[in-house]
Amino acid sequence: MSRILIAEDDIRIAAFVGKGLRAAGYSTEHVADGRSALEAARSGDFDMVVLDIGLPAMDGFDVLTHMRGEGITTPVIVLTARDSVTDTVTGLEGGANDYMTKPFQFAELLARVRLRLVDDSAVASGTNEQVLSFADLHLDLKTRRVHIGATVVDLTAREFALLEVFLRHPGQVLSREQILGHVWGYDFDPASNVVDVYVRSLRNKIGAERLETVRGMGYRLSDGR
Repeated sequence: MSRILIAEDDIRIAAFVGKGLRAAGYSTEHVADGRSALEAARSGDFDMVVLDIGLPAMDGFDVLTHMRGEGITTPVIVLTARDSVTDTVTGLEGGANDYMTKPFQFAELLARVRLRLVDDSAVASGTNEQVLSFADLHLDLKTRRVHIGATVVDLTAREFALLEVFLRHPGQVLSREQILGHVWGYDFDPASNVVDVYVRSLRNKIGAERLETVRGMGYRLSDGR
């Protein structure tokens, strides 16, 4: 299981990111200041760092500079409210592997985390396992393609993210709130019917029988029998 360090001083965002990453199968640890982030990165116990820039004690740019200067090659995804071109360039040239601005969609963050970890593990092990499967439904995280048997199914980016959530929890009932958190992010209106709209759209493409409605609770991915 990959371990991810979340360096973020906003407790609400840190809790949201941590919950989502753990639901996706990762182990997480949270620190709230730059010095603690650097010490944790030096330990070698983490496979990735999700790094805020506006940290107390030592900002994220300084943490990144020290990490790379000390030869620490752990992948870093910068997650920050700073969205200027200058800040983006500073982060990437300073050694960040990726750069995301707040507010953000968790599905996009998860895709970037997964891509970096898949690429890193594939280089290290010579393998490239990245397909989620359930019954005859197969989702390739690298190529972003979905197959039902031998048939390729075209999905939008949001439909793909929604299907991925279901494939990571096959047979499990997922509430609308859980789905919103995974796919649309922490800043989305929980009263919205967007989940129902996209479930209906996804059913039209993969078969209505595969996504069961559990009245009063949410939705569940089934084998379609």
